[in-house]
Amino acid sequence: MPVNRVNMVFVTAWATVLTTLWAAVVVNFLFVPPAIAEEPELGDDGLYHTSWFLDSFLELRDDVEETTAKGKRLAIIWELKGCPYCKETHFTNLTRDDISEFMQANFEVIQLNFLGSRMVVDIDGEELTEKQLRSKYGIRFTPTIQFFDTDVETMADLEPKKREIARLQGYLKPNDFLAMLRYVQSGAYETMSFRKYLKVQR
Repeated sequence: MPVNRVNMVFVTAWATVLTTLWAAVVVNFLFVPPAIAEEPELGDDGLYHTSWFLDSFLELRDDVEETTAKGKRLAIIWELKGCPYCKETHFTNLTRDDISEFMQANFEVIQLNFLGSRMVVDIDGEELTEKQLRSKYGIRFTPTIQFFDTDVETMADLEPKKREIARLQGYLKPNDFLAMLRYVQSGAYETMSFRKYLKVQR
């Protein structure tokens, strides 16, 4: 084989190697591995804590106003030490990327203890322990998530339960849990029940 032909084959082969290596570098540079959901941590209170829950001063009027200013809604999740479905909600639902991302984008979530003794200032200004507050709102199960309206002036004059626009009682599987979040965020609660909303979506 002539020398120039050999050189041409060599150059072509070397160019192919370089192209392959460069493509590999580009792919590795551009590829961002999917985020690994952060696992909830068990606190001293016996509840599992999710890092992006709202670190609140537990003054609910202020929380509603600040949440509304962000274009979000306030949600309160009630939990109890040793509650298996509370744990399931954290580890199965809230660690799923689509649920976590949607909830963080549209809600601020406050975690309260079903038997807790921390003081909470309610929307109407009444100061109560967590335990007293859940009795005031008729919270009987864990987990329970309350979704609140955005107008604090109107809510303050309403009966406690009428301040909520929706309530999730007990455990929902991830797809239905996400549907509940969308039901609230979309305003569908104004025109139909959650059960009807699920039927429409399926």
